[in-house]
Amino acid sequence: MSAASGALGRLVIEHLRTRTEVVAAVRDPGRAPQGVQARRGDYDDPASLREAFDGATRLLLISSPELHTARRIGQHLNAVTAAKEAGVGAVAFTSFLGAGTGATGMTEAYHATEQAIIRSGLPYTFLRHPFYSDAFVPRIVEGEITSSTGGRGLNTAFRSDLAEAAANVLTGEGHLGRAYDFTGPLWSYPEVAEALGVPYREVPDAGPGPMSWINAQIRAGMLEQRTDDLERVLGRPAEAVVSRALRAVSEHSNCLDN
Repeated sequence: MSAASGALGRLVIEHLRTRTEVVAAVRDPGRAPQGVQARRGDYDDPASLREAFDGATRLLLISSPELHTARRIGQHLNAVTAAKEAGVGAVAFTSFLGAGTGATGMTEAYHATEQAIIRSGLPYTFLRHPFYSDAFVPRIVEGEITSSTGGRGLNTAFRSDLAEAAANVLTGEGHLGRAYDFTGPLWSYPEVAEALGVPYREVPDAGPGPMSWINAQIRAGMLEQRTDDLERVLGRPAEAVVSRALRAVSEHSNCLDN
């Protein structure tokens, strides 16, 4: 598994450690998850990747956190080439929704990587992720919930569910040659406010930046695509944002009571 020291990688390892032998490829072995074998595997060092992937029957290629698109593509291509040279049996790649058909903006690096994996001839599974729900769970501030989303739906999914799905793909059968479009249960900020019994208020975007761009995408309905791929791979319903928000409020109330 590449990028195993990140938040997603650590969650996947928690699911895998009881099912199969795990080798964590990390840039800094000192930050490797505890309890599994670790090898140095740096996206910018192809030789280290070849050594890290040696002997792997299945590789989870977790996308690089690099924000510069050209550099991220180069890092991913290094990993694909290393996997091919190391004789990896199959690759599961954490891609992004829309990468199968689009190659602009958010999807450019993911699309290029998917195409490189297909050209490599390696057996593959594409795990196309939505935005993580973890970063979007509404919070009550001064007795209300606000957003700049126009009340439109979001198809986000929690990192924990996506990690479990990745572990299921790596250890299960029938996934090779598949591209999964993972989405969570569709939700909206007004829906969560209603469930929590507080007012909802639409506010202007704070200003230019990543969240302003994402909010514009939400208002345009671009995050309302919904599939049942995640539920099918999990074998259960994915966690809903409303449920997480209700639990957070309950836990907060219990802390105050204590």
